[in-house]
Amino acid sequence: MQLETPRLKLRHCRASDEDNFAALHSDPDVNADLGGPFSRDKSDKKFKRYIQAQTEQGYSRWVIENKAGVFLGYAGIMPVINQHPLGAHNEIGWRLNRNAWGHGYASEAARAALEDGLDRLGLTEVLSYTAKTNIRSQSVMKRIGMVRDETRDFTAHYEGYGDWQGMVWALAAK
Repeated sequence: MQLETPRLKLRHCRASDEDNFAALHSDPDVNADLGGPFSRDKSDKKFKRYIQAQTEQGYSRWVIENKAGVFLGYAGIMPVINQHPLGAHNEIGWRLNRNAWGHGYASEAARAALEDGLDRLGLTEVLSYTAKTNIRSQSVMKRIGMVRDETRDFTAHYEGYGDWQGMVWALAAK
C-alpha cells in the first residue's frame, strides 16, 4: 500500500530502509529533541518496532520519499499499546532528514497519514507529543489541525537520555 501527495510518496517500511533510518537517527540535529543521535543498535530496534506494528496492528510509520524515490524520512501513526504515561493510544509523528526541513514535507506527509488513519483505519483520536523546545514539530501539529491539550502533558523516563517532558496535542475524528 502507498499514499501519494502532490510531491511525496508514503510507503510501508522495507528491510532495505534500515540504513536510511540509521543515517537519519545518527544526525544530532534531527534527533536533538530526543537527546541526540541514536546508536545503530537503537535505530535498528526502533525500525523493527515500526515493521512489527505494521505486521501486527496493520499500521505504522510510512517511509517518505520524493517523487524521484529519494528517502526523506518517515511519518505516520503508531499504535502505542505498551506501557505509556497516556495509556494505550494512537500517536502521529515524523522525522525527516535535515536537508528535507523547511519545505513543508513534514506537514504534507503527516496530513496524508492522518487522513488515512481517520478515514481508512477509522481511528477516533490521534495524539502527538514533542519536547517544549521542538518548535518545528509544534508548528506541524498546528498546520495539520491538532489542538494543544495541556491536561495530558507527561514526563517519561527514556533509557539513554533520561526524563523527557512531552507536550501533547490531539485531534479527534469529526
